[in-house]
Amino acid sequence: MSREKNIAAQQKLGQLIERRDIDQFGEVFAENVQDHDPAPDQGPGVQGFKDFWQQFLTAFPDLVLTPETMVADDDNVAVVLTLTGTHRGPFQGVEPTGKRFTVRGVQVARFDDGKIVERWGATDEAGILKQLGAG
Repeated sequence: MSREKNIAAQQKLGQLIERRDIDQFGEVFAENVQDHDPAPDQGPGVQGFKDFWQQFLTAFPDLVLTPETMVADDDNVAVVLTLTGTHRGPFQGVEPTGKRFTVRGVQVARFDDGKIVERWGATDEAGILKQLGAG
């Protein structure tokens, strides 16, 4: 049953991002979640994720995350995503360009009692910067 519970939590995270409801991240992230691959300047815990997503969604307010495939066991969920968006706010020191990007990302989360307690992953940030004309 934990596999299904974890998949549901992963899907809920996607829904929260889609609705821009990052204040509810505590519903899917443990308070002291450990990010093994944090973004530059990302703080610790669930607040670090909230701050990151606030900045990312400010930079790309029309961001769309499209899950391509998902694999899960009793403790982990891995997702391959396509991300698309338009650069409307500052991103990693680059002022808005109005350019669109499309990149892939891979995220792996370990769950405990239906909440993410550890996260590994990467998104093609170099690809984003290149498509914005900054890389």
